[in-house]
Amino acid sequence: MGHEVLAEVWRGDFLESVHHGTVVATDPSGSPVLSVGRPGDVAFPRSSNKPLQALAMLRSGLDLDGELLALACASHSGEDFHVSGALRILASAGLTEDALQCTPDLPLGEAARAQHLAAGLTAAPKYMNCSGKHAAMLATCVTNGWSTSDYLDPTHPLQVATRETIEDVAGEPVAQVGVDGCGAPIFAISLTGLARAFGRLASAPGGTLEHRVAAAMNAHPQWVGGTGRDVTALMDALPGVIAKDGAEGVYAVGLPTGEGVALKIADGSSRARAVVVIAVLKRLGVDVSDVEGLATVPVLGHGRAVGAVKPSLALAS
Repeated sequence: MGHEVLAEVWRGDFLESVHHGTVVATDPSGSPVLSVGRPGDVAFPRSSNKPLQALAMLRSGLDLDGELLALACASHSGEDFHVSGALRILASAGLTEDALQCTPDLPLGEAARAQHLAAGLTAAPKYMNCSGKHAAMLATCVTNGWSTSDYLDPTHPLQVATRETIEDVAGEPVAQVGVDGCGAPIFAISLTGLARAFGRLASAPGGTLEHRVAAAMNAHPQWVGGTGRDVTALMDALPGVIAKDGAEGVYAVGLPTGEGVALKIADGSSRARAVVVIAVLKRLGVDVSDVEGLATVPVLGHGRAVGAVKPSLALAS
């Protein structure tokens, strides 16, 4: 991919490193209005796909709302309420945690992980950050009478429906199919398509399934991320906005006015994602004063801030 510099790492007045990547913003019609890099190239959205996967589940008949629907869209931190929420989704379908086929893991959140280890607990699927999504996938299978033993197979009716939904809201065909970190199929689309999809979800009319997903995420941001997570802070501060982080430096945002933003940091690092997102939102005229702390990331020296990760001049201008 023809990535360009999106963020700069300054240690004092010395430019120590840079993060290359691609970012695109689309207007309410889904057309690019801002781009740096090659936004037409395809990428795996990783966990930024989750709201689209949740939409596919609703379209397939899943009856889920509120915080549990937000959890289906989540890369949660593994706090107690996240884990109990995933088990509630399973119980509603008559299932237990034994049905989960996501990768056994420790909680994603630092505090939750520390508490988990201090209690002598070990890795398990229910603690994995994707357990809400997997629980919802299983509940969707039960709703439709589909098999649950092979729900991660790309040819399973659930995954076929997911692919069709992603292609519909992104406005383009899936370019590649892979296996995500949690074991579920992951569908590659362009960053422009990802931005377009998020803009469509965030601006969908009330009463639609798309609006149902967006409303759940924005009303329950703690369930989408968790304590101290930038994606949670962003949705908590900006009414009607949806945001979803993804592995390998991916981030996507949808605005209630129909604009969408998607980015990928080329080296897969997460530290520059929020910095770039805030810079782009400013360029789009969004008031981000309540999350100004996300606009830079401190660079530490001997335990104190001696510099910062900042947006490149291409984004800050």
